[in-house]
Amino acid sequence: MRNPLFYAKVLLFGEYGIIENSKGLTIPLNFYKGTLKYDKTNQNAITSNGYLVDFASYLNQLQKEPSFPKFNLTQLHQDLEKGMFFDSDIPQGYGVGSSGALVAAIYDQYVINKIDIENINKEEIKQLKHIFSKMESHFHGTSSGIDPLICYLNIPLLINSKDDISTIGIPKSNGKGAVFLLNSGTPGETEPMVNIFFEKLKNQGFRKTLKQEFIKYNDACIDAFVKGDKQPLFNNLKALSSWALIHFRPMIPKSILKLWEQGLETNSYYLKLCGSGGGGYILGFAEDYEKAQSLLKNYHPEIVYRF
Repeated sequence: MRNPLFYAKVLLFGEYGIIENSKGLTIPLNFYKGTLKYDKTNQNAITSNGYLVDFASYLNQLQKEPSFPKFNLTQLHQDLEKGMFFDSDIPQGYGVGSSGALVAAIYDQYVINKIDIENINKEEIKQLKHIFSKMESHFHGTSSGIDPLICYLNIPLLINSKDDISTIGIPKSNGKGAVFLLNSGTPGETEPMVNIFFEKLKNQGFRKTLKQEFIKYNDACIDAFVKGDKQPLFNNLKALSSWALIHFRPMIPKSILKLWEQGLETNSYYLKLCGSGGGGYILGFAEDYEKAQSLLKNYHPEIVYRF
Protein backbone atom coordinates (compact mmCIF):
# COMPACT_ATOMS: atom_id res chain seq x y z
CA MET A 1 0.00 0.00 0.00
CA ARG A 2 1.30 3.45 -0.86
CA ASN A 3 0.80 5.94 1.95
CA PRO A 4 -0.26 9.37 0.68
CA LEU A 5 -0.81 11.98 3.37
CA PHE A 6 -4.16 13.70 3.78
CA TYR A 7 -4.11 17.07 5.47
CA ALA A 8 -6.55 18.92 7.67
CA LYS A 9 -8.59 21.89 6.48
CA VAL A 10 -10.02 25.18 7.68
CA LEU A 11 -13.34 26.54 6.47
CA LEU A 12 -12.56 30.25 6.64
CA PHE A 13 -16.10 31.31 5.76
CA GLY A 14 -19.39 29.54 5.22
CA GLU A 15 -20.07 27.50 8.38
CA TYR A 16 -23.80 26.68 8.41
CA GLY A 17 -24.39 29.17 5.59
CA ILE A 18 -23.32 26.68 2.92
CA ILE A 19 -26.23 24.49 4.05
CA GLU A 20 -28.45 27.37 2.90
CA ASN A 21 -26.46 27.96 -0.31
CA SER A 22 -24.25 30.84 0.81
CA LYS A 23 -20.65 31.13 -0.33
CA GLY A 24 -17.80 29.31 1.39
CA LEU A 25 -14.01 29.50 1.32
CA THR A 26 -11.83 26.68 2.57
CA ILE A 27 -8.05 26.17 2.67
CA PRO A 28 -5.76 23.24 3.55
CA LEU A 29 -4.23 23.15 7.04
CA ASN A 30 -0.94 21.38 6.49
CA PHE A 31 0.33 21.09 10.04
CA TYR A 32 -2.13 18.24 10.76
CA LYS A 33 -2.25 15.09 8.63
CA GLY A 34 -3.24 11.44 8.50
CA THR A 35 -2.42 8.31 6.48
CA LEU A 36 -3.42 4.62 6.34
CA LYS A 37 -1.02 2.22 8.12
CA TYR A 38 -0.92 -1.25 9.71
CA ASP A 39 -0.52 -2.11 13.39
CA LYS A 40 -2.15 -4.82 15.50
CA THR A 41 -0.41 -4.01 18.79
CA ASN A 42 -1.02 -0.33 19.58
CA GLN A 43 -4.32 0.37 21.38
CA ASN A 44 -5.02 3.56 19.42
CA ALA A 45 -4.48 1.64 16.18
CA ILE A 46 -6.84 -1.12 17.34
CA THR A 47 -9.52 1.48 18.22
CA SER A 48 -9.10 3.19 14.83
CA ASN A 49 -9.32 -0.18 13.10
CA GLY A 50 -12.65 -0.81 14.83
CA TYR A 51 -14.03 2.49 13.52
CA LEU A 52 -12.87 1.54 10.02
CA VAL A 53 -14.59 -1.85 10.27
CA ASP A 54 -17.87 -0.01 11.03
CA PHE A 55 -17.21 2.38 8.15
CA ALA A 56 -16.57 -0.55 5.77
CA SER A 57 -19.98 -2.01 6.71
CA TYR A 58 -21.55 1.37 5.92
CA LEU A 59 -19.79 1.41 2.52
CA ASN A 60 -21.24 -2.05 1.86
CA GLN A 61 -24.69 -0.51 2.15
CA LEU A 62 -23.79 2.47 -0.07
CA GLN A 63 -22.66 0.06 -2.80
CA LYS A 64 -26.31 -0.93 -3.27
CA GLU A 65 -27.10 2.57 -4.56
CA PRO A 66 -26.81 2.66 -8.39
CA SER A 67 -25.29 6.17 -8.45
CA PHE A 68 -22.56 5.41 -5.91
CA PRO A 69 -19.14 4.41 -7.31
CA LYS A 70 -17.76 0.92 -6.84
CA PHE A 71 -15.12 0.30 -4.19
CA ASN A 72 -12.79 -2.66 -3.84
CA LEU A 73 -14.43 -3.72 -0.59
CA THR A 74 -12.88 -7.19 -0.71
CA GLN A 75 -9.43 -5.59 -0.50
CA LEU A 76 -10.63 -3.15 2.17
CA HIS A 77 -11.88 -5.98 4.40
CA GLN A 78 -8.65 -7.93 3.87
CA ASP A 79 -6.57 -4.90 4.83
CA LEU A 80 -8.68 -4.35 7.94
CA GLU A 81 -8.07 -7.97 8.91
CA LYS A 82 -4.34 -7.22 8.69
CA GLY A 83 -4.76 -4.36 11.18
CA MET A 84 -5.10 -1.32 8.93
CA PHE A 85 -5.87 1.92 10.76
CA PHE A 86 -5.84 5.66 10.12
CA ASP A 87 -2.71 7.14 11.70
CA SER A 88 -3.66 10.76 12.25
CA ASP A 89 -2.64 13.73 14.40
CA ILE A 90 -5.70 15.73 13.26
CA PRO A 91 -7.60 16.46 16.49
CA GLN A 92 -11.09 14.95 16.50
CA GLY A 93 -14.03 17.24 17.20
CA TYR A 94 -12.01 20.41 16.52
CA GLY A 95 -13.54 21.46 13.19
CA VAL A 96 -10.42 20.86 11.11
CA GLY A 97 -11.48 17.80 9.12
CA SER A 98 -10.46 14.66 11.02
CA SER A 99 -13.23 12.57 9.45
CA GLY A 100 -12.79 14.38 6.13
CA ALA A 101 -9.17 13.25 5.86
CA LEU A 102 -10.16 9.67 6.72
CA VAL A 103 -12.89 9.63 4.06
CA ALA A 104 -10.44 11.06 1.49
CA ALA A 105 -7.86 8.37 2.35
CA ILE A 106 -10.36 5.50 1.98
CA TYR A 107 -11.67 6.88 -1.32
CA ASP A 108 -8.14 7.33 -2.67
CA GLN A 109 -7.09 3.79 -1.76
CA TYR A 110 -10.19 1.75 -2.59
CA VAL A 111 -12.43 3.42 -5.18
CA ILE A 112 -12.21 1.53 -8.50
CA ASN A 113 -12.60 4.36 -11.03
CA LYS A 114 -10.90 7.28 -9.35
CA ILE A 115 -11.59 10.82 -10.54
CA ASP A 116 -8.29 12.29 -11.78
CA ILE A 117 -7.52 15.43 -9.81
CA GLU A 118 -4.65 16.67 -11.97
CA ASN A 119 -6.94 18.50 -14.40
CA ILE A 120 -10.17 18.34 -12.44
CA ASN A 121 -13.13 20.38 -13.73
CA LYS A 122 -16.21 21.79 -12.00
CA GLU A 123 -18.42 18.84 -12.91
CA GLU A 124 -15.91 16.36 -11.44
CA ILE A 125 -15.60 18.46 -8.28
CA LYS A 126 -19.39 18.32 -8.00
CA GLN A 127 -19.30 14.52 -8.41
CA LEU A 128 -16.60 14.14 -5.77
CA LYS A 129 -18.50 16.36 -3.35
CA HIS A 130 -21.61 14.17 -3.77
CA ILE A 131 -19.63 10.97 -3.17
CA PHE A 132 -17.88 12.42 -0.12
CA SER A 133 -21.16 13.74 1.27
CA LYS A 134 -22.58 10.20 1.24
CA MET A 135 -19.43 8.74 2.78
CA GLU A 136 -18.93 11.28 5.58
CA SER A 137 -22.59 11.11 6.62
CA HIS A 138 -21.59 7.93 8.44
CA PHE A 139 -19.73 10.08 10.97
CA HIS A 140 -21.98 13.14 11.31
CA GLY A 141 -25.50 12.06 10.38
CA THR A 142 -25.38 14.60 7.55
CA SER A 143 -22.46 16.07 5.60
CA SER A 144 -21.99 18.62 2.82
CA GLY A 145 -18.97 16.67 1.54
CA ILE A 146 -16.84 19.82 1.62
CA ASP A 147 -14.40 18.63 4.32
CA PRO A 148 -13.33 15.43 2.54
CA LEU A 149 -13.21 17.36 -0.74
CA ILE A 150 -10.67 19.90 0.53
CA CYS A 151 -8.71 17.15 2.34
CA TYR A 152 -8.57 15.17 -0.90
CA LEU A 153 -7.72 18.00 -3.32
CA ASN A 154 -5.47 19.88 -0.84
CA ILE A 155 -5.98 23.24 -2.57
CA PRO A 156 -8.13 26.27 -1.67
CA LEU A 157 -11.75 25.95 -2.81
CA LEU A 158 -14.35 28.63 -3.44
CA ILE A 159 -17.91 27.44 -2.84
CA ASN A 160 -20.30 29.64 -4.80
CA SER A 161 -23.26 27.34 -4.16
CA LYS A 162 -23.94 23.67 -3.45
CA ASP A 163 -23.39 22.82 -7.12
CA ASP A 164 -20.77 25.42 -8.04
CA ILE A 165 -17.35 24.81 -6.47
CA SER A 166 -14.03 25.76 -8.02
CA THR A 167 -10.35 25.90 -7.14
CA ILE A 168 -9.04 29.39 -6.36
CA GLY A 169 -5.80 31.17 -5.69
CA ILE A 170 -5.72 33.40 -2.60
CA PRO A 171 -3.31 36.30 -2.05
CA LYS A 172 -0.41 35.86 0.37
CA SER A 173 1.86 38.39 1.98
CA ASN A 174 3.87 38.76 5.16
CA GLY A 175 1.82 41.68 6.44
CA LYS A 176 0.65 42.41 9.97
CA GLY A 177 -2.63 40.54 9.56
CA ALA A 178 -3.28 36.91 10.39
CA VAL A 179 -5.92 34.21 10.54
CA PHE A 180 -5.44 32.08 13.65
CA LEU A 181 -6.96 29.25 15.65
CA LEU A 182 -7.89 29.34 19.34
CA ASN A 183 -8.31 26.09 21.26
CA SER A 184 -11.53 26.07 23.31
CA GLY A 185 -10.11 23.23 25.41
CA THR A 186 -12.78 20.65 24.66
CA PRO A 187 -13.82 18.79 21.48
CA GLY A 188 -17.19 19.47 19.91
CA GLU A 189 -19.68 17.11 18.31
CA THR A 190 -20.94 18.04 14.86
CA GLU A 191 -24.33 16.33 14.83
CA PRO A 192 -25.84 18.03 17.95
CA MET A 193 -24.69 21.45 16.73
CA VAL A 194 -26.14 20.88 13.25
CA ASN A 195 -29.40 19.77 14.87
CA ILE A 196 -29.54 23.06 16.83
CA PHE A 197 -29.10 24.93 13.54
CA PHE A 198 -31.91 22.98 11.84
CA GLU A 199 -34.18 23.69 14.81
CA LYS A 200 -33.40 27.40 14.46
CA LEU A 201 -34.25 27.23 10.75
CA LYS A 202 -37.83 26.35 11.70
CA ASN A 203 -38.14 29.91 13.02
CA GLN A 204 -39.11 32.36 10.27
CA GLY A 205 -37.32 35.27 11.96
CA PHE A 206 -34.06 33.33 12.11
CA ARG A 207 -34.34 32.28 8.46
CA LYS A 208 -34.89 35.92 7.51
CA THR A 209 -31.88 37.28 9.42
CA LEU A 210 -29.72 34.39 8.16
CA LYS A 211 -30.47 35.30 4.54
CA GLN A 212 -30.54 39.08 4.90
CA GLU A 213 -27.62 39.54 7.30
CA PHE A 214 -25.43 36.47 7.88
CA ILE A 215 -25.17 35.47 4.21
CA LYS A 216 -24.63 39.11 3.18
CA TYR A 217 -21.72 39.55 5.64
CA ASN A 218 -20.29 36.09 4.91
CA ASP A 219 -20.26 36.57 1.13
CA ALA A 220 -18.82 40.09 1.44
CA CYS A 221 -15.99 38.71 3.64
CA ILE A 222 -15.12 36.13 1.00
CA ASP A 223 -15.12 38.68 -1.84
CA ALA A 224 -12.84 41.01 0.16
CA PHE A 225 -10.53 38.21 1.36
CA VAL A 226 -9.99 36.86 -2.16
CA LYS A 227 -9.21 40.37 -3.44
CA GLY A 228 -6.91 41.13 -0.49
CA ASP A 229 -9.09 44.15 0.36
CA LYS A 230 -8.62 44.55 4.12
CA GLN A 231 -10.97 47.41 5.02
CA PRO A 232 -14.23 45.85 3.77
CA LEU A 233 -12.99 42.47 5.05
CA PHE A 234 -12.70 43.66 8.64
CA ASN A 235 -15.85 45.77 8.49
CA ASN A 236 -17.83 42.71 7.47
CA LEU A 237 -15.93 40.42 9.86
CA LYS A 238 -17.05 42.61 12.77
CA ALA A 239 -20.65 42.43 11.56
CA LEU A 240 -20.37 38.66 11.07
CA SER A 241 -18.84 38.11 14.53
CA SER A 242 -21.49 40.31 16.19
CA TRP A 243 -24.28 38.44 14.39
CA ALA A 244 -22.87 35.07 15.43
CA LEU A 245 -22.59 36.16 19.07
CA ILE A 246 -26.36 36.70 19.08
CA HIS A 247 -27.65 33.96 16.78
CA PHE A 248 -25.00 31.22 17.07
CA ARG A 249 -24.50 31.63 20.82
CA PRO A 250 -25.40 27.96 21.63
CA MET A 251 -22.58 26.87 19.29
CA ILE A 252 -19.94 29.13 20.90
CA PRO A 253 -17.97 27.29 23.64
CA LYS A 254 -18.51 28.94 27.03
CA SER A 255 -14.73 29.17 27.53
CA ILE A 256 -14.53 31.48 24.50
CA LEU A 257 -17.49 33.82 25.10
CA LYS A 258 -15.54 36.51 26.99
CA LEU A 259 -12.76 36.44 24.38
CA TRP A 260 -15.37 36.78 21.64
CA GLU A 261 -16.84 39.85 23.33
CA GLN A 262 -13.37 41.29 24.04
CA GLY A 263 -12.51 41.16 20.35
CA LEU A 264 -15.62 43.09 19.41
CA GLU A 265 -15.10 45.64 22.18
CA THR A 266 -11.42 46.33 21.41
CA ASN A 267 -11.55 45.78 17.62
CA SER A 268 -8.20 43.99 18.03
CA TYR A 269 -9.49 40.75 16.52
CA TYR A 270 -12.78 39.12 15.53
CA LEU A 271 -13.78 35.53 16.23
CA LYS A 272 -16.04 33.17 14.32
CA LEU A 273 -16.92 29.49 14.41
CA CYS A 274 -14.51 26.98 12.94
CA GLY A 275 -16.78 24.26 11.59
CA SER A 276 -19.91 23.44 13.56
CA GLY A 277 -18.74 24.84 16.92
CA GLY A 278 -19.69 23.53 20.35
CA GLY A 279 -16.02 23.05 21.15
CA GLY A 280 -12.78 22.45 19.30
CA TYR A 281 -11.14 25.36 17.54
CA ILE A 282 -12.46 28.89 17.07
CA LEU A 283 -11.23 30.94 14.13
CA GLY A 284 -9.80 34.42 14.64
CA PHE A 285 -8.91 37.28 12.29
CA ALA A 286 -6.64 40.18 13.26
CA GLU A 287 -5.52 43.15 11.18
CA ASP A 288 -2.55 43.58 13.56
CA TYR A 289 -1.71 40.11 14.86
CA GLU A 290 0.93 41.27 17.36
CA LYS A 291 -1.66 43.47 19.06
CA ALA A 292 -4.19 40.62 19.15
CA GLN A 293 -1.56 38.17 20.41
CA SER A 294 -0.88 40.31 23.47
CA LEU A 295 -4.56 40.01 24.44
CA LEU A 296 -4.67 36.27 23.70
CA LYS A 297 -1.24 35.16 24.96
CA ASN A 298 -2.75 32.83 27.60
CA TYR A 299 -4.71 30.97 24.90
CA HIS A 300 -1.78 30.09 22.59
CA PRO A 301 -3.21 31.11 19.19
CA GLU A 302 -1.93 29.15 16.18
CA ILE A 303 -1.45 31.09 12.94
CA VAL A 304 -2.87 29.42 9.82
CA TYR A 305 -2.49 32.27 7.31
CA ARG A 306 -0.65 35.62 7.14
CA PHE A 307 -1.75 38.60 5.05
